[in-house]
Amino acid sequence: MLSSDAITIAIDCMGGDFGPAVTVPAALAFLRTHDAAQVVLVGKTAALEPLLAQCPELAARARILHADEMVAMDESPTLALKNRKKSSMRLALNLVKEGAAQASVSAGNTGALMAMSRFVLKMLPGIDRPALCPVMPTMTGHVYMLDLGANVDCSAEHLLQFGVMGAMLAAALDHKVAPSVGLLNIGAEEIKGNEVVKQAGHLLRNSGLNFIGNVEGDGIYKGEADVVVCDGFVGNVALKVSEGLAQMLAQSLKQEFMRNLLTRLAALAALPVLRHFKARFDHRAYNGASLLGLRGISVKSHGSADAFAFERAIVRAYEAASNHVVERISACLADLHERQAVAADKENA
Repeated sequence: MLSSDAITIAIDCMGGDFGPAVTVPAALAFLRTHDAAQVVLVGKTAALEPLLAQCPELAARARILHADEMVAMDESPTLALKNRKKSSMRLALNLVKEGAAQASVSAGNTGALMAMSRFVLKMLPGIDRPALCPVMPTMTGHVYMLDLGANVDCSAEHLLQFGVMGAMLAAALDHKVAPSVGLLNIGAEEIKGNEVVKQAGHLLRNSGLNFIGNVEGDGIYKGEADVVVCDGFVGNVALKVSEGLAQMLAQSLKQEFMRNLLTRLAALAALPVLRHFKARFDHRAYNGASLLGLRGISVKSHGSADAFAFERAIVRAYEAASNHVVERISACLADLHERQAVAADKENA
């Protein structure tokens, strides 16, 4: 019997490249380190029961919800929304909507998860579109960046909304009173950028957020801002370029160390530093992007995540729920709308 007091995470166990072989061990590892949490494993009972049975000591904080269907990784989001009403992804989101869970995690089809999350959970008042917001490592810690692919074309008002959502996520998870917000641009000056970005800068400067101005691409990883705002097209390109660069550097470093006997000996001497470097920038530790702007918490894990990475996505969902991210965004939006109303009254007076 699951407790009504604990935070419950609904997990789409069938999503992703590896399904239950990754999602169930990750959920059990999460329970071992979070005594006040519990999970609902959503998927095919026959596939989940043997894995759960391996840890009988955790059975009191985990239950299985059978799902007859699953959303394929290459399935059309429109068709998935229409035809997969009994899928593990949809049933996990339904638990959040019904209040039986406080957050949902899935490694499944990103487009389908976006469509289902928006349809099932609905948008918060004052938010037009949900935004995909991961956390990424920087020289000084980490940064929240949004949107990274959910919205290719954005208005200035959308970018303002992204700033509000990202700031409230950072405030909740990092316990910062006023996280700094930067607008990704081609220059630091206010006159730089296209018309949408310049208008977004004007809105952000008058939003009441701790807006520090424009941030150039290199400023993302320098840690110049706690939150970096951009449209989904630019954000996704920046993310994929960063991932490609990281892979190239790692492969090049390996090739150099394996060049000859002397460089291999040097690699042995440098092994402690290399291991620390790898752990510091391990992309798996940053897995889990929040879909912000919804009336509930939905977290997207990378489809190829292993158990460690998927566990991090569950932790991210748990922290968002326990720190009341949705409520914080709602309150900040209400304050923003009040500011806008006062400014409009002064202008019309």
